[in-house]
Amino acid sequence: MRALPWATGSVPLMLAPMQGVTNRAVRKVFAQWVKPDVLFTEFMRVRPGATAASPRLSEGDLDDARPSEHGVPLVVQLIGRDEGPLVEAARVAQAAGAVHLNLNLGCPYGRMNVGCGGGMLERPHELPAILRALRETIAGTFSVKVRCGYSDPEQIFSLLPVFEGCGVDFLALHARTVVQRYEGAADHTLTARVVRETRLPVIANGDLDSAERGLTVLHETGAAGLMLGRGAMRDPLLFERLRGRAPPCPTPEERLRAHQQYLRRLAESYGALFHGDGALLAKLKGSLAVMELPEDSRPARALKKAKSVEEFCGAVEALAA
Repeated sequence: MRALPWATGSVPLMLAPMQGVTNRAVRKVFAQWVKPDVLFTEFMRVRPGATAASPRLSEGDLDDARPSEHGVPLVVQLIGRDEGPLVEAARVAQAAGAVHLNLNLGCPYGRMNVGCGGGMLERPHELPAILRALRETIAGTFSVKVRCGYSDPEQIFSLLPVFEGCGVDFLALHARTVVQRYEGAADHTLTARVVRETRLPVIANGDLDSAERGLTVLHETGAAGLMLGRGAMRDPLLFERLRGRAPPCPTPEERLRAHQQYLRRLAESYGALFHGDGALLAKLKGSLAVMELPEDSRPARALKKAKSVEEFCGAVEALAA
């Protein structure tokens, strides 16, 4: 039996893959500060027509293909649509060091990835061959991150036997359909039903934005663990709140202090990657989009208006003064 990327008997708390957000600098901050049990890369786009100048995976992606980061197990996520390229990409990723691989079956945005991600759920008849071929190729764990269906939330129940029969080791379930994108609410009654219907470990994902909500979902669904995405960006101490190591219901001031500490660490982490003031400032400002800082906070407005990294860092220090 393959060793899962979390300790046997534990309830893993995972940092979700968020494209354009959970890059290596962000993962470093979370890994060294609040220590998720499992990290995921952003999805690695599998190029359908590989050449020497344009290989299956980019050079930057291959730099991220490793078994762990900062002592935390790392799952490498692939996104593609065809069996051959996906299998080749899995081989390349493993040769570069990846141990845990994941197939994205949930991304709801198809403009750049037509037919990939959640779009693959429109072609469920193709999945068994793709999943079997990946399973035969992947020596370590093989998982899927999936929506509950393309447009029908009941679709997941027809997919469970496929996942089990093709040797998937665990699944992360975002309890929305693909067409919902991020509208409405994640329906974790579906998560509970999936847990009951499959022998695979199920990691619950979607709208887990507080310790109370996360613990309720764990209790009511029987999920093996939780995957935190936007909730972790809005409250970086959410991992610690779920573990009982930080106040479960933070005051606005406590949340601002958490954001302040996060941005301090992020500036240091990005500073090791970007040496130009403009590039570094752009990355730091880009992080604000998913943090939901209070609009009426003068320091928060100062962060957005900062013209230099020095100004930005000054606004960070004033954030929770």
